[in-house]
Amino acid sequence: MGFIDSIKAQAKACKKTIVLPETDDIRTLEAAVKILDEDFANLVLLGKQDVILSKAKSELSHLNTDILQRATFLSLEDKALLEELTALVVKLRAHKGMDSAQAKELLLKDCLYFGAALVKSEKADGMVAGATHATSAVLRAALQIVGTAKDSKLVSSFFIMVVPHSPYGLNGTFVFSDCGLCQNPSAQELAHIAVSSAKSFESITQNEPIVAMLSHSTYGSASHPDVDKVIQATQIAKNLAPAFKIDGELQLDAAIIPSVGQSKAKGSNVAGKANVLIFPDLDAGNIGYKLVQRLANAEAYGPITQGMSAPINDLSRGCSADDIVGVVALSALQAK
Repeated sequence: MGFIDSIKAQAKACKKTIVLPETDDIRTLEAAVKILDEDFANLVLLGKQDVILSKAKSELSHLNTDILQRATFLSLEDKALLEELTALVVKLRAHKGMDSAQAKELLLKDCLYFGAALVKSEKADGMVAGATHATSAVLRAALQIVGTAKDSKLVSSFFIMVVPHSPYGLNGTFVFSDCGLCQNPSAQELAHIAVSSAKSFESITQNEPIVAMLSHSTYGSASHPDVDKVIQATQIAKNLAPAFKIDGELQLDAAIIPSVGQSKAKGSNVAGKANVLIFPDLDAGNIGYKLVQRLANAEAYGPITQGMSAPINDLSRGCSADDIVGVVALSALQAK
């Protein structure tokens, strides 16, 4: 069984409800057909049922689009729903000066806020969006409406990377973090990203996380303030989560290749065995995951958020329908 198939199987066992707000995008509708056919999550589709079904039927004639009727369709033309969600948004944003008229306008014009409000009101367990919206827009709605988890110090993101025919990581499976949200984390923030990512890896794969704090230096081979940040972050992370295997600073080859790890970081319990890779900043993380995705033909699922009070997950605007299917499966599992 492949990685994403195992995720779907776990998601099917708990059967959570995920909102897909971007129903004007045909990839979203194609993904919805596949998700409902595989039956590993319930779906809420935003918009008028007849409009959505008509679009799917005309543009996805190769698929059995009748299966979309299994979804729940919600539209803000439902006045009772609009009033309920408007009151919720006012309650959440009144401290920022938002009144009823502004909240209603926000919900009517922005499907991301509509979807996030459904999650906050517990009409759904999570949301997946970003096929037609920027990451910043998805996360803004998530943070303003759903908010952070009570025990969270920082909202960050990760990718699940599945590299075909790779002997490294967990049979080619890695968590890469942060590749989509935190621009230039401090040492403290980088440590929290590491601990959150370790927990995410453990939760999703049911395997032990082995965390490498990446740098252009291994064990003092280079001297620079950027290296110092990773060294400090490593120590903070170890103090925060002493039960996890976390080490750094490590170059990428020392982190994942056993022979190089043995040579460059002898005695490390992480070097050569890492399956969770923590990048020092967003430039490195974003470039790194895209290189692996494009040059190694890896499956890239994410960015998946961590630290939210409910799973609100982003998509690349270049995503495929199958990418959406994978992120919905991961979101359903997070909601468990």
